[in-house]
Amino acid sequence: MKGHFLAAAAVAALALGASLLAGPARPPALLGSAIASATALASLYAFSRFGASARKPVERALLVFVAMFLVRLVLVGSGVAVVARAGESAVAFVVAFFVPYFVFTAIEGSFVHALGRGMGKPA
Repeated sequence: MKGHFLAAAAVAALALGASLLAGPARPPALLGSAIASATALASLYAFSRFGASARKPVERALLVFVAMFLVRLVLVGSGVAVVARAGESAVAFVVAFFVPYFVFTAIEGSFVHALGRGMGKPA
């Protein structure tokens, strides 16, 4: 499971580093990649905390996935509003959020899949 955290941390570092190179679109890009990275790491932590210790880890992981999706939805909407109000590029924010988000989603899916494999023989 540590591999998933390391992969997510590497993607987060890459996303934040790429955002630093965004030139004039740096502030909205940093905000987008920071939100994507923070929510992904929080999601993986919640999966490991609530999913691995539960009697039904995949069901708990699904609950965490839905809750974090709703948190991301609110944060993306808020981020776009903040960026637009500041007169910055909303496109840079959206791209900087969604490109790493899709990679993080694959990592999170792999983590949940690993939780399901650790349950033993199905009945």
